[in-house]
Amino acid sequence: MSDSSSPSTVKLYDGHMHTTLCKHAKGEPEEYARTALERGLTGIIVTCHNPLPDEISLSVRMREDQFDEYVALIQRATDAMKGVVDVRMGLECDYWPGLEPYLEKQLIQARFHHVLGSVHPQLKFYQQQFPAESPLAFFKTYFTHLAMAAESGLFDTLSHPDLVKNVYPNDWKLEEVIEHIGQSLDRIAKTGVAMEFNTSGVSKAIKEYNPNQTMLTMMAQRGIPVVVGSDAHTPRRVADRFEEAIDLIRQAGYSHISYFLNRKRVDVAIDDALSVLKPVSEQPATA
Repeated sequence: MSDSSSPSTVKLYDGHMHTTLCKHAKGEPEEYARTALERGLTGIIVTCHNPLPDEISLSVRMREDQFDEYVALIQRATDAMKGVVDVRMGLECDYWPGLEPYLEKQLIQARFHHVLGSVHPQLKFYQQQFPAESPLAFFKTYFTHLAMAAESGLFDTLSHPDLVKNVYPNDWKLEEVIEHIGQSLDRIAKTGVAMEFNTSGVSKAIKEYNPNQTMLTMMAQRGIPVVVGSDAHTPRRVADRFEEAIDLIRQAGYSHISYFLNRKRVDVAIDDALSVLKPVSEQPATA
């Protein structure tokens, strides 16, 4: 689906951001929406970290009994910003093999517009469940799980898809894992699932976007749709570095970027996306 038209009718969303319920974000959804308005976006899709069974990784996500609170929080912002900025609800779901039945039940509990599938290799639980004999083996496990996430059929987009490089930054050598990445991308391409270009990567141990430019080009070569997300944990980071990110996406070989509404992909021509973005007087912080 294409949304290529005059700048006044082009729609653009930031589809990855968080709330205070995850315990490591600041600000109310309405504040994130106001930044979106300043940046020229049509709207935002809030995608806070999903609850997990048995209080796994509870220090960085909402509890299961806070799910209704999350739904109400986003509905409040949707109502408050109606006619000004479009606020929609999504979810960022952790993935590992075996979690599928839990996620299937969770995702029918509310109406989501954008569901991110995330493998978070930095979590202690993940490292305990999937120990590896070396950093290289750990990297390969991560990319295998990323492909499995796509194949699960649960997600619209795979978020920050080379996040694993920041777990062992001193051992990350792209050339050692590039063949395995290609094999995983081949599997992902067959599913039609999108992948994210996440602008928060510049604040991590390896200060580059997620994914790196080589992997982004490999995604483009396979026709994998790309979604731009800020992964904002503070209101001022909404649409952070989107202009630079979209330019890099063009350099990788893409002509369009995408976003999701009602869990259906909408494609926007790169020139159209750039035409609606408004500059900021001061570059938002990347922390």
